[in-house]
Amino acid sequence: MAHGTPEILSTLVGGTPLIELRDLSPRPGVRLFAKLEGQNPSGSVKDRIAVAMLDAAEESGALRPGATLVEASTGNTAIALAALAPRRGYRVRVVLPKGIVPSIADILDLYGAEIEWCEPEAGMRGAIRRVQELASDQGYYAVGQFSDPANVQCHYATTGEEIVQAMEQVGVDVFVAGIGTGGTITGVGRRLRERWPGVQVVGVEPRLGERLQGLRSLSEGYIPPLLDLGMLNRRFLVDSASAIAAARDVMREEGVFAGVSSGATLHAARRVAEGMERGNIVMMFSDGAWKYLPSRPWDASGADAEALDEVHWW
Repeated sequence: MAHGTPEILSTLVGGTPLIELRDLSPRPGVRLFAKLEGQNPSGSVKDRIAVAMLDAAEESGALRPGATLVEASTGNTAIALAALAPRRGYRVRVVLPKGIVPSIADILDLYGAEIEWCEPEAGMRGAIRRVQELASDQGYYAVGQFSDPANVQCHYATTGEEIVQAMEQVGVDVFVAGIGTGGTITGVGRRLRERWPGVQVVGVEPRLGERLQGLRSLSEGYIPPLLDLGMLNRRFLVDSASAIAAARDVMREEGVFAGVSSGATLHAARRVAEGMERGNIVMMFSDGAWKYLPSRPWDASGADAEALDEVHWW
């Protein structure tokens, strides 16, 4: 850390467990492994990029002491910044699209972050535009998770390296992760390909309802700048009901309290496993389920699947 008060919380980021899910594979010769990113301090994989982007901005001199940070997010990155940045003396303002999980705003309020909402139809592109306006007009520092190369680099150097070390003896045949900013799947994918050149990289995206069509990412023509499309072997669009049902399965069968995006990667991984005779699949479980509890998506997952797609769960 280039300046600011030394703090301990950042030292707890990363080094998360990777465990085998022994009871969820559809094929006896295929083993499923999950990287439990909910074990990070604020509860998600986004703690990794929050620390990496803050470190890089401080070291370059772009981020000044006492600055106000501003970022566009659907939840986890905002929470990570709200938890970690004030420890270094920064204020945090976040721009959120309406239609995200309601409890995210409660968590951000508890952390003391300032919140600005944008209409869901504008999606992340609209939220990013608003961040740029605030940075220009108010002098805030735009964090830039969708464009900062520190996002990719930290996943290459930490998340990817941790998986290589954990799986060194058995190997990785398939890696499954949410696409999101593109940082995780690109950074980890590069590191795994260095070690196992034939590894298949599978991207997962939410299938969102019409009210949230601006957030449809690749299917709506928005390609995150950090995403290396050449890295992807396959891509799955997963509806909310399938993601939530899979998250419930992993809780009941394995005791892992996994978030909705974790359910989505599990759903996709099981689909991939059905077409394999044998092999090892590693999945990113990007967060835990705590923040989803007030919304009780599990109760609704079998009742009205289309309505579930009107909330941006992950």
